[in-house]
Amino acid sequence: MANPPRTEEGWYALHDFRTVDWNAWRAAPERERESAVEEGVAYLEEHERVVDAEEGASAVFSVLGHKADLMIVHFRPTLDALSAAERRLESTALADFTEQSTSYVSMTEVSDYVSDSYFEDDEEETDEGIRRYIEGKLKPDIPDTEYVSFYPMSRKREAEQNWYTLEYEERAELLSAHGEIGREYAGRIKQVIASSVGLDDYEWGVTLFGGDPADIKDIVYEMRFDEASAEYGEFGPFYVGRRFPPTDLGAYLDGEQVPTSEHGGEESHHGAHGQEDHHHGEGDDGDHHGGDSHHGGGNDGHHGDDGDDSADEEASIRSELEDLDIYAGQPHGEDVFATVLYSEADTDDLFEEVEGLRGNFDHYGTHVKTAVYTGTETDRAGVVSIWETASAAETAAGFLSELPGIVERAGEESGFGTMGMFYTVKPEHRGDFVEKFDVVGDTLGEMDGHYETDLMVNLEDENDMFIASQWASREDAMAFFRSDDFRETVSWGRDVLADRPRHVFLA
Repeated sequence: MANPPRTEEGWYALHDFRTVDWNAWRAAPERERESAVEEGVAYLEEHERVVDAEEGASAVFSVLGHKADLMIVHFRPTLDALSAAERRLESTALADFTEQSTSYVSMTEVSDYVSDSYFEDDEEETDEGIRRYIEGKLKPDIPDTEYVSFYPMSRKREAEQNWYTLEYEERAELLSAHGEIGREYAGRIKQVIASSVGLDDYEWGVTLFGGDPADIKDIVYEMRFDEASAEYGEFGPFYVGRRFPPTDLGAYLDGEQVPTSEHGGEESHHGAHGQEDHHHGEGDDGDHHGGDSHHGGGNDGHHGDDGDDSADEEASIRSELEDLDIYAGQPHGEDVFATVLYSEADTDDLFEEVEGLRGNFDHYGTHVKTAVYTGTETDRAGVVSIWETASAAETAAGFLSELPGIVERAGEESGFGTMGMFYTVKPEHRGDFVEKFDVVGDTLGEMDGHYETDLMVNLEDENDMFIASQWASREDAMAFFRSDDFRETVSWGRDVLADRPRHVFLA
C-alpha cells in the first residue's frame, strides 16, 4: 500500500459565494436599499478587522460571470468561527437581497513533501526559511493584490491513473516539479491551497491572488502541461473576481466600477487591512512573516502592534528625535516602507534568488527597490525590500522569507532595534565614511546596553549602505542618539552623504 504523507493542519477556510436578486434590489424602496448597504458594509468591515475571532483574515470580491456576484473569503482558526461568520451575514438587511449560490469549505495544510525535519520535530535541522514558509501556508493572509481566482480540484483515482496508488517518492517528485512552475511566479501570484478531503466535494480548494489577471491565467495554463496536472488533475468550476473595500458596497450595487478609484479604493482597502493586521497578531510569534512592517523612513515602529500605546510611543520617539535634529521620516507623507530579512546563505546563491523575485516585484508600481546587502561586521547578508505601501512591503516579506538561509527578520530580536537607512555616500567620501563607522563602532562597543551594530553594503552599489543596531532597551539606544558622538557624526554626514538618512525603530 502506498504511504500517505504526514500533514499538519492550520486555519479553516470558507469561500462564500452570493448572487444578488437584482429585480428585488431595483424594486426596493430607497430606505431599504440604504439599510442593506449600511448593514452590509458594517458586516464586511467587522470581518475584515476580524473582530469575531482572535486571528484570521476576510475579504470581499466582485465576481464576474453568471456563477455568482460576490465572493466573501474567510480564514479562521476554528470551524465554529467560520460558521458564525457565515450566519452573521444572514442576519443583515443585505441578506434579503442575496442568495448563497454555492460555497466551499476547506482547511489549510502542509505535508511532509515540504520538509521531513519539520514533521520529525527536529528544531535544529529545520531551516528557518522552511519554518516561515510552512507557517505562512497554515495561517495565510489575504494580500492587497486586486484579483483572485478560486477553483476546487482533486487527484484522479482511475484504474490506469490513480494518484493514490503511486509510491511516495514518485508523488514527491511530481509535486516538486509542479512547484517549480509556481516558484517562477513568486512575487506575482500568492497561492493558498487548502484541503477539503471530508469537508467538501473536491479534495482541495485553490485560491490564487495576483495583481494582473494574465498572470493568473498563465500560471494555471503552464501547470496544465505539468505531469502532476496533465495526468492526475481534475478541476471544478473556476471563479474570478476583484477585491474591493467594504465601503464600496453601495457603489457596486449601483453598478459602478469598484474599487471606485485606484486611489480612493486602495486607501479604504488599506485602512481595513491595517486593522486586520492587528488581529493577525503582528509582531507575535503567530505572524508568519515575523511580525512588524518596518518603515524605511516611515513610522517608527509597527502597524497595529499595541494600538494607542504604540502610537503614543511613536510620537514620543519622533518628538525626541526632532529635538535632537535627527530625521525619522514622516508618519504620513513622502516615506516608504521597508522589510529587512537576514540570510546566512551563500551570497551569490542568495542574489540569484533575489534577482528573480525583483523582476516580479518590478511589475508593481508600488515597488521602490529590492537589494542584497553584505555585512562588514557579521557573516550574514541582509535583503532589503522597499515599497510605497506598508501592505505591499508585508506581502513581499512573505515571498522573501522563502529565500535560502533566512535566519531572522529585522526587529524580531529581543530588546530594541534601530536601523539607519538610505546612507548613500558620495563616491569620493566612501573610504572616509567607512572609517567614521569604525570610530563610532568603537564608541558603541563601550556603551551599556549595546548588543551589535553592523554596516551593510549593497552588493550592487558599494556607496549604498544601511546601519543596523540592536540594544537592550529603547533608553539604551536613545542614550546614544543623545550623545555628542552621534550629533557630531550627523553633522559630519551632511557633507559626505548624497541623501538624508532616516532612523527607523524596530521594537
